[in-house]
Amino acid sequence: MKYNLLIGAASSGSGKTTFTLGLLRALKNRGGKVRPFKCGPDYIDTRHHKMAAGCPSVNLDSFMMSEQHIRNLYERYALDADYAVTEGVMGLFDGYDGMQGSSAEIAGLLHIPVVLIVNAKSTAYSVAPLLYGFKNFHKEINLVGAVFNFVASESHYSFLKQACRDAGVEALGYLPKQADVEIPSRHLGLTLDESFCFDTFADRVAELVEKHVDIDRLLELTAYHADAVPGMIQPKAASSSLKISVARDAAFNFAYEENIQLLHQLGKVTFFSPLKDAALPESDFVYLPGGYPELYLTELASNRTMLDSIRNYVEAGGKLLAECGGMMYLCSEIKSAEGESFPMVGLLNQSATMEQMRLRLGYRTLHYKEYTLKGHEFHYSRVDTQGEKLASVATAFTAKGSSVDTPLYRYKNLLAGYTHLYWGDPSRNRWFIDYLNGKL
Repeated sequence: MKYNLLIGAASSGSGKTTFTLGLLRALKNRGGKVRPFKCGPDYIDTRHHKMAAGCPSVNLDSFMMSEQHIRNLYERYALDADYAVTEGVMGLFDGYDGMQGSSAEIAGLLHIPVVLIVNAKSTAYSVAPLLYGFKNFHKEINLVGAVFNFVASESHYSFLKQACRDAGVEALGYLPKQADVEIPSRHLGLTLDESFCFDTFADRVAELVEKHVDIDRLLELTAYHADAVPGMIQPKAASSSLKISVARDAAFNFAYEENIQLLHQLGKVTFFSPLKDAALPESDFVYLPGGYPELYLTELASNRTMLDSIRNYVEAGGKLLAECGGMMYLCSEIKSAEGESFPMVGLLNQSATMEQMRLRLGYRTLHYKEYTLKGHEFHYSRVDTQGEKLASVATAFTAKGSSVDTPLYRYKNLLAGYTHLYWGDPSRNRWFIDYLNGKL
């Protein structure tokens, strides 16, 4: 017997991530393999999932991925686990265009039962019409139960259970209102600060989930029999001797799991640290993902041998793809929020600055030559040119087709921009394969 569920919410801020992390750790503690998933393009929650479950988390995103790719990903990874737990994004029905891109769309596509997290702060029986609406709004969504967050007392929960009975939604438990089950925030979302003791936090939330949520009943409602799916595409072993180097350390770590898995299929992957290593490994392709370079400016700027190694690699014609924080690292300098300048690689003649931070986010479609690239933009920094403005080689559009000034830079065989690109979908990644083969 296997178990799968999607944790949705009535709105953002309801406690999806906290409950997801507690449930992941509680199931891990019970034994068996837990596989986390995340709806949408988030690369921060997935890192928390991995720490809680001990297993990489996989994104499911209907803007960046085809439906067939989503099905194949879910079937492949879920069949390899005893428990498949998917965390939703925003409110259950919130997408980039109505329901498109929503958690509900993923739940319907993959036939995953939904457990709804409801923020019960300052409300009681009034949750009944809300639950009834979520239960009946879309018939393809199988809402099997509700868990309440920020519950003040057992008496408070009794009103919530009554609301569940009258709305036809099973009450599965609650999380009490407690200050020690809140993750501190960073400017890009949930903290990845190494000073935060994540294991202690995950164990604490798991303890509360075990105590106040009927996990056994939740599993009864989400159990299914799984057989191998005929024709399901399995990952292949490395098909070439391509030497692939991927930055992975505290400064650079925002990468989609399936992107990395595809790299493993295309060659030999070596991880390196721009913070600590002296030079690039021998490479045919280098990937600099996003992250938090602005938190490590002194260390990055002082590692001159690595800066020189990356610059020399690109100047000699090496292929390098850099995204967001990785792109900032390739600029002439990064300025801190206080305006202090730190020299960086210097391949892009512009400054990246954290001064006067302003959020830019959203799905992006980039058109470059005859290729279409899909991804997501999420950052607070901006770039200031030093002299003539660097020209973007691509035109960029939002998910709804509006033009946007998100750049994609090309210098020799370097591609860099703010967009976190997805290339794990075989039906949409011709641009990436051609780039690796020198055809783009």
